[in-house]
Amino acid sequence: MRAAVLGANDGIVSTASLIVGVAAANSSQSNIILVGMAGLVAGAMSMAAGEYVSVSSQSDAERADLEKERRELAEEPEHEHAEMAAIYVERGLDENLAAEVATQLMDHDALGAHARDELGIIEEYTAKPFQAAVTSAASFVVGALLPMLVVFLVPLSKVIWAVPASALLSLALLGALAARAGGAPILTAAIRVFFWGALAMLFTAIVGYWFA
Repeated sequence: MRAAVLGANDGIVSTASLIVGVAAANSSQSNIILVGMAGLVAGAMSMAAGEYVSVSSQSDAERADLEKERRELAEEPEHEHAEMAAIYVERGLDENLAAEVATQLMDHDALGAHARDELGIIEEYTAKPFQAAVTSAASFVVGALLPMLVVFLVPLSKVIWAVPASALLSLALLGALAARAGGAPILTAAIRVFFWGALAMLFTAIVGYWFA
């Protein structure tokens, strides 16, 4: 979800901003399309590479933590048992029950129990670099296609207004959908992405106008 929302949001904002900046410089439609497509490809690859590197680092850290925990379980099982019991005491169990729970869980799967309760690593949610990279790149392309579609459909004289309007509407909807999916305040999320998207396009338009 995080990678998909981030990718789509960035695809809309960066591509629309590039188009608005070039359109503000009185460029031809072919130049606008060229810049937009270049931004789409470069942005998708950048998102994929960035997500892959970032999530790979997280994955490496998780593997290192698990390897350290595996060594500690082999070398100091009593200490690790005491750590587990202390965790359950902090969560509200009495000491005897906490020690019994720790014993049973460690007898069943010691590393899994420590990974989950001590390190916060759950197998279903471990870092997946390739999945994050593909998701981020694909969602970026989907987001970037919106302003590109507007360029193809509206007259050149309308591009500088039509692209920001459609992009801001899409950003607000995307922010609202993401907030709804995550149970966050919808209006706050929509306003937040609307504001930063508008700011990005405004600054890019100013740059394009100055260097025209």
